[in-house]
Amino acid sequence: MFFPSSILSAVVAIASLVVVQAHTVITYPGWRGDNLITNDTFPYGMQWMYPCGGMRTTTNRTLWPTTGGAIALQPGWFQGHATAFFYINLGFGTDGPDQGPPNMSFPMVPVFQIVGPNKNPYPGTFCLPQVPLPANTTVNVGDNATIQVVETAIHGASLFSCVDITFAAPETVAAQMEVNASNCFNSSDISFNNVFSISGSTSGASRTIATASFLPLASLLMWAFL
Repeated sequence: MFFPSSILSAVVAIASLVVVQAHTVITYPGWRGDNLITNDTFPYGMQWMYPCGGMRTTTNRTLWPTTGGAIALQPGWFQGHATAFFYINLGFGTDGPDQGPPNMSFPMVPVFQIVGPNKNPYPGTFCLPQVPLPANTTVNVGDNATIQVVETAIHGASLFSCVDITFAAPETVAAQMEVNASNCFNSSDISFNNVFSISGSTSGASRTIATASFLPLASLLMWAFL
């Protein structure tokens, strides 16, 4: 089917706007860089690109505590999609592509779901004040790593953002980047769903069903900001 170029241009412009609204910004402790960009190279937006939304590893790293610390996000999603799943992963070292980690395969928190007030794009903010290190891992002061945030939209597509960090003593980080109510807070219009699985059966066959239970974001385990 043939469409006039003016119509195609309008469709691309609308798609670009929607994609930007679906993106995630890491507001604390920092961000690898602004990848809220749609251009000829990334016609559907940069954040679709694994592992860090098309952004190269930064040389201006952010300090982050060796005991774990805060991560604050400004999420967004497509109009008509009021929910999104979030994953937060860690990649260690600089031996991978572009002097970044070899992979991002170390989960820091269980997957969780956020729920907006309606199906319109909503730029709310939420914060996890104490995100731990991945299980069974240890780090030293001066080690480099990358925190990866993945937002999975309701249709299954993933959006990637990263912040490159250098581990430091908690007191050093606190002196330079205090976590407080101005940079780590939860929007009252965003709620949280705890994601878990239950066993079920269909025609005698066992299967796992993904389920979500409604909770206020403030009850996200120990991550409520005090």
